[in-house]
Amino acid sequence: MSRSRDIAFHLNPRVREGVVVRNSMIGGDWGQEEREAGMNPFMEGQYFDMSIRCGNQRFKVFVNGQHLFDFFHRVHSFNEIDMLEIEGDIQISYIHF
Repeated sequence: MSRSRDIAFHLNPRVREGVVVRNSMIGGDWGQEEREAGMNPFMEGQYFDMSIRCGNQRFKVFVNGQHLFDFFHRVHSFNEIDMLEIEGDIQISYIHF
């Protein structure tokens, strides 16, 4: 959330560790990390298709058509989220809002 500098949803696929870390930053403090997932679809150099859907209670994340996990909102005003930031060694071919 750019106005407050809070991060509503931070997604960090750690390819070498084989985990997908999720978190949020509110008021300058990171929350409790979530790492549990049934699978890790991210592999170095491999194409993937990701969909992040924002609902009233949570983000739902799908990768390659499979539901990967839900991340429940930690910010109360999720409807004020107005920024997407992507960092890292990745090529983006398509973004749709």
